[in-house]
Amino acid sequence: MSGAGAAQRTVSVATPRRGTAVVASKRARRVPARSLAVFTRQLSVMIDAGLPLVQCLELLAKEEPDKRLAAAVRAVRSDVEAGASLAEAMARQPHAFNPLFSHMVAAGESAGILDIIFKRLSTYIEKQVKLQSQVRAAMIYPAAVVTIAGIVVAVLLWKVIPTFASLFAGLGAKLPLATRVVIRASELFIFALPALVAGGFALAFVIRRYYATEAGRPKIDGALLRVPLLGPILRKVAVARFCRTLGTLISAGVPILTALDITGRTSGNAVVEAAVRQARMGIERGETIAAPLRATKVFPPMVGQMIGAGENTGALDVMLGKIAEFYEEEVDAAVAGLLTVLEPVMIAVLGVIVGGIIISMYLPLFELINQMM
Repeated sequence: MSGAGAAQRTVSVATPRRGTAVVASKRARRVPARSLAVFTRQLSVMIDAGLPLVQCLELLAKEEPDKRLAAAVRAVRSDVEAGASLAEAMARQPHAFNPLFSHMVAAGESAGILDIIFKRLSTYIEKQVKLQSQVRAAMIYPAAVVTIAGIVVAVLLWKVIPTFASLFAGLGAKLPLATRVVIRASELFIFALPALVAGGFALAFVIRRYYATEAGRPKIDGALLRVPLLGPILRKVAVARFCRTLGTLISAGVPILTALDITGRTSGNAVVEAAVRQARMGIERGETIAAPLRATKVFPPMVGQMIGAGENTGALDVMLGKIAEFYEEEVDAAVAGLLTVLEPVMIAVLGVIVGGIIISMYLPLFELINQMM
C-alpha cells in the first residue's frame, strides 16, 4: 500500500481541553469550507517556503477575512506558542478544524511532511466544496422554480382572483366551469392561508427535530437516497466523499481503523455512516476492507471490486482516489443531465398553471364581449 510504512504509525490527537476557548468553539457556527480551503492552501505554501509555523499562523490570522476562522487561527497560534502540537491546538477548535483535519495534521507532524499534508488537505477540501456545489445546483434550481411558481399562484389566488370575482358578480356574468373552479380555489386558499402557513412552519420544525434524533436521521437519509432522479446523485456524492476521505487519510498515514471512524463521522449521511461502521467491525475481526463494504449493500459492486484490487496491489489510497474521481465526474454529468431535463419540464408546468388561471379569468370577459357585439 502506498505510504504503508507511515500507516503503521499510531496517529493520535489529544482530546480538547475543557477550557473557555473549547466551550466557545463548540457553540460557534462552522467555518465555511471555501474559507478553510483557501486558508489551508496558503498555509501549505508558506510552510513549503520555510516560514516558521507560528509566523505563518500569525500572518494568516491577520489577513483572514472570515472572523470565525481568524479567531480560531489566533487561538491555535496561542496554543502552539504555549507548547501544544499543531494537531492538538486545531482539535481544540472543532468548529474550524474537524477530526479529519486534525488527524491528518497529526500524521504530517509525526512524519515531518506538514507542507505535503496541507496540500492534500486543501485539494480534498476544494473537491468537497465542488461536490457540495453540484448537489446544491441539483436541488436549488427545482426548489427555486417551485418556490417562484408557488408565490405567483398564491398572489393570483389571494389578490387577483377576488378582484375578478367581484367584477363578474357586479356584471352578473354567467361563469364557465373553469372560472368557477378557480374562484372557489381562491376562496378556499384565502380561508386556509393562516393554517397553511402555520402548518408549513410546524412541519419543517417537526422534520428538523425528528432528523436530530437517533432514529430519525437514518430514515430521512435513507429516504433521500431513494428519491427518483435526486437519490442516485446523492448516492454518488456519498460514495465519492467516502473514497476521497478514506484515500486522503490513508495516504497521510492515518491507521485504517481510525481512518474509517473519521470517514464515517464526516460522511454526511447516516446510512453511509452505518455501513462504514459495519465495515469497520468486519475489519476488526480480521476481514479485508472490500468484503464488509460489499456486504453492506450501500456501495455499488464496482466500489468493492476496485477496493479489493487496491488492497491486493498494495495501492489502496491510489485506487480510492481513482474511484473518487470517477464518481465526481459521474455527479457532474448527472447534475447536468438532471438540470437539462428539469428546466423545460418545470417551465412548462409553471406556464400551464399560471396560464390556465389567467385564461379562466378572461373567458367570461370574452363571452360578455361577444354578447355585446
